[in-house]
Amino acid sequence: MSEVSALQIEHRDTVDWVTLNQPDNGNALGEIMVEELANYFESLVNNDDTRVVVLKANGRHFCVGADLSGAGFSESARTARNVWSVQRSIARIYKAMRRCPQPIIALLHGAACGGGFSLAMASDIRIAGDSAKMNAAYIKIGLTGCDMGSSYFLPRLVGTSVASELLMTGRFIHAPRALAVNLVSEVVPDAELEIAAQSYVDDMLRTAPMGLRLTKEALNFSVDAPSLDAAMATEDRHQALLALTEDSIEAGLAFIEKREPEYKDR
Repeated sequence: MSEVSALQIEHRDTVDWVTLNQPDNGNALGEIMVEELANYFESLVNNDDTRVVVLKANGRHFCVGADLSGAGFSESARTARNVWSVQRSIARIYKAMRRCPQPIIALLHGAACGGGFSLAMASDIRIAGDSAKMNAAYIKIGLTGCDMGSSYFLPRLVGTSVASELLMTGRFIHAPRALAVNLVSEVVPDAELEIAAQSYVDDMLRTAPMGLRLTKEALNFSVDAPSLDAAMATEDRHQALLALTEDSIEAGLAFIEKREPEYKDR
């Protein structure tokens, strides 16, 4: 395991288990945490050794949001230029999470507020522990509720009505309702979050590596595709490309021979 000041990163086979590791401040998005998260997710773009990422946290909370005690939020530093700089530095994280080809599974417990809520929303799959609660906290500090991708992610996940409620009130959504509105895939006891994640990881690792990467790419495109034709054009290109790979041939043979395929990412 490699340890850095804000993150723990454990590479198990082809899976990165990434742990937010500043529990004393609720894993707040301070300068070090922001830089390390952004650098990590940006580093994944050309990383074929990591196929899946599991994002979790130590301590009572997943992530309580921005560190408001940081220098970027002091009264003397609150200029348009400085606030813009802080905004753009944190925004790097969510853009990198969507651009990296690896699926991201977020394991949520305790509070996921503001930018921490956006970490959950920018992930591909969310699993909530019993204690999980999330909110768009930005509006609670005199700002708009639309920040760090919340106005983009949330309506696509839960629809505009629930998104409007959460963004305009800053109310918490707790694990049971998050499951009811399809914000999370399942709710489990906090102690069983990693066990729950492992089943998703296992299923993903049974797929062809390039097929998994291109599935995330196609989903990202199709969410904003201008038409069915545009979405299907992307699907057709991906399928034509994958059909020519060695892994596709191996998958067909394995199906006929009733065995697990042995993929080589070729």
